[in-house]
Amino acid sequence: MFVVVGATGNTGSAVVDTLLSRKQPVRVVVRSVDKGAAWKTKGAEIAVASLDDVSALTKAFEGAKGAYLLVPPNYGAATWLADQRARMDRAAEAVKKSGISHVVFLSSVGGHIAEGTGPIKAARYGEQILGKSVSNLTVLRPCYFMDNWAPVLGAAKAQGVLPTFIAPTARIPMISTKDIGRVGAEQLMAGGKGKQIVELAGPEEYSPDQVAAALGQILGKPVTAQHAPLNAVVPTFKSFGFSDEAAKLFEEMYRSFSTGAIGYEHPASLVRGKITLAEALRVMV
Repeated sequence: MFVVVGATGNTGSAVVDTLLSRKQPVRVVVRSVDKGAAWKTKGAEIAVASLDDVSALTKAFEGAKGAYLLVPPNYGAATWLADQRARMDRAAEAVKKSGISHVVFLSSVGGHIAEGTGPIKAARYGEQILGKSVSNLTVLRPCYFMDNWAPVLGAAKAQGVLPTFIAPTARIPMISTKDIGRVGAEQLMAGGKGKQIVELAGPEEYSPDQVAAALGQILGKPVTAQHAPLNAVVPTFKSFGFSDEAAKLFEEMYRSFSTGAIGYEHPASLVRGKITLAEALRVMV
């Protein structure tokens, strides 16, 4: 039995789909029975728990061979980093109490860097606290999600403009969440071998200009990448409902990415996904 936390999200749902397609028993952790109904019809077992309930989460982990764990962020929290670390603490406590022997944890590129990484600092904390709570820990460190372009597709469709805080010509690693989930499932099935770091990228690197060009082909109209200044990060993210602290952390992250301060720890051993940018965008449009 494999447990999946975050099954209603992009990577978690891909983990469950992969496991079920390979005839593996799966228990999905959801906040309510209704949220697990679709998975139940596909053959998954349902456990109702949340990251705020250590007892219920511990029970959900019990008896499982391994678990896929991500800690969904509440970006509206005023003290976001402290809030996220507290949720990591509760997840780690449940892991330890359950006696589960293998956890595949969704972290981020830059998880090995102590400072200047914005919200990635929470993922780094998760790596550290889980490393003390389970004997076998597989850490997934993916790069920029291709799916992150979804919120700005409306502007591309309506105005032919793709807003971005990334320099239009800068080629960066991007990966589909479906590839992340597939690798996560494969790591669960492979079993744990102490602490392992798996750094993930897509089949190649892409620039915002290339994203705009791919969108233009899909939409049948010109789309241009429009570079937004980094001092616009905070007001933009606050308009999305982020707290002031969370928005400022994202500004810090974008500034570090822009200078190359955030990157892979082991770039020579990247695991590359199979889904291309164009394939990922077609599903989103």
